[in-house]
Amino acid sequence: MFGQHEADTYESLKEKDMGVTVGTGNFKYEAVASWPNLPNGARLIETPGVAVDSQDEIYTFSRNTDHPIMVFNRDGDFQRGFGAGIFSNRTHGILIGPDDTVYCADDGIHTITKFTREGELLMTIGTPGQSSEIWQGKPFNRPTHAAVSKESGDIFITDGYGNFRVHKYSSGGDYIKSWGEPGIEPGQFLRPHNIAVDDNDRVIVADREAHRVQVFDTDGNVLDVWNNIFMPNGLTIGPDGNIYIGELPGMTQSDPTPPNHGHNISIISPSGEKLARIGHPEEGEEPGKFIAPHGIGVDSHGDIYVGEVSYTIRGSHMEPPEELRSLSKLRSCLLYTSPSPRDRRCSRMPSSP
Repeated sequence: MFGQHEADTYESLKEKDMGVTVGTGNFKYEAVASWPNLPNGARLIETPGVAVDSQDEIYTFSRNTDHPIMVFNRDGDFQRGFGAGIFSNRTHGILIGPDDTVYCADDGIHTITKFTREGELLMTIGTPGQSSEIWQGKPFNRPTHAAVSKESGDIFITDGYGNFRVHKYSSGGDYIKSWGEPGIEPGQFLRPHNIAVDDNDRVIVADREAHRVQVFDTDGNVLDVWNNIFMPNGLTIGPDGNIYIGELPGMTQSDPTPPNHGHNISIISPSGEKLARIGHPEEGEEPGKFIAPHGIGVDSHGDIYVGEVSYTIRGSHMEPPEELRSLSKLRSCLLYTSPSPRDRRCSRMPSSP
């Protein structure tokens, strides 16, 4: 539980040109006050997906159908965009594959699309606008995310809203198998919302409404179950091998989440140990706080990029509806080692031997 100790780590360092520092121990970050720099005329509405490629370019997947995919450098400068006219307003998850190809899940039109990093469309899995029958197990009924095995190239897809299944495809898009069904037993799902494949070919699934993460082999056999995670929503594997998970809060303003439930980032070791929980007991738009983390990306420097569905969860319920912050950056304090006052505040002491 996120208690007073964690709350004390939300240090109010609101000096000029500074954000706040969040986290503890070996997982301490400066919340960048303003990131990224959107191109003129662009808006996000909200940002369900974030991913980082091998060149440390950050891909954002927003629900603005005119600017669905925007690519930024680490400083937040716009590099390019693509995807206009392809997606619905229910864009969901984005993944960068081992070869830097880009996979996008759109639960509004029931598809997984694959692009080059420059935006050329390479493949579409599923027929746009056609869904399978709900709960019958066949692909797709509102798929949420995709992951790719480095070893085989196989694609794993969470069919998260209308099937509660994981589907496995070949690298060429040919169907192989599926597993899972609605339920709370290991191997069953209560909304498989996000998915990743680690370097050991383990398939890691965020089972959101069950408040757990399930770990499988590539044939769907259960290897492990991790609990003590509040509504795991976004999920990615960082360059350190740890699993970074965004936790969703309550769904509407009329039924707000109690303090210490959701709107945080948990960092889990490959064995399932919780290493850190980053955020604030209360939700918000201020640096270092979150409303509804939904997409997570981590670059080679350890910086974390967080996409949020803040409009769906909060902004759409306001009078009048309001677009809220949905994209932010946490800069790893591992980089801050110089003797300047700023760097001393955001520095990480070496671990004891």
